[in-house]
Amino acid sequence: MLLLVLGKGKTGSLVAEVARERGHGVRALDIFENEHASALTAPNLACVDVVVDFTAPEAACENMRAVLSLGGRIVVGTTGWYANLADMRALAIKRNGGLLYGANFSIGVQKLFRLAAELARLEGYKFSIDETHHASKVDAPSGTAITLREIIEKERPGVEIPVESHRVGDAKGEHIVRAESEYDVLELRHDAHSRRGFALGAVRGAEWLAGKTGAWEFREIFEQL
Repeated sequence: MLLLVLGKGKTGSLVAEVARERGHGVRALDIFENEHASALTAPNLACVDVVVDFTAPEAACENMRAVLSLGGRIVVGTTGWYANLADMRALAIKRNGGLLYGANFSIGVQKLFRLAAELARLEGYKFSIDETHHASKVDAPSGTAITLREIIEKERPGVEIPVESHRVGDAKGEHIVRAESEYDVLELRHDAHSRRGFALGAVRGAEWLAGKTGAWEFREIFEQL
């Protein structure tokens, strides 16, 4: 496959590295080379199997709109754009494109989501979420923390789950779900030692998406990888 990676930051660069290790051809563009999705034209995408986006929320929306309008396929690891999710899903379906998005492409985090749903069914407990990321991360709470909150609130309607966010140094990503009762405390914790797990999940997601039409969240399909 030929992948076009949008974003040459820490995670985007790792995505390109992992993709090459898995035998794929890779092109990469930074935000200046693709300002306002200017590089995502039909000729430039003609030989690209899947685009992978790790940019910023506003840029991700422009990139998705350009790729999907041309019937292309795009994996989006950027978060903070979900207010436009319905429009992007509709565009993918209308133009026979492919969209795979996720708050977190780590397989370990996908398991955390499943465990959080099970934990949330406990009666007599108050729930909270704590997340820590690197100092340059723009959105807070993180997309992963928001997803965890949605999962717990779905199991406990009417209960608002507090989220505490921290931005520290070069932290790779830590999420803690805490359930506390009068008698004890239970915690689920995922602590990323490196961004490589996110990059690998995104590349495997791109491999899965190639040739498909539709829109999916990563947690719907990760067990198919």
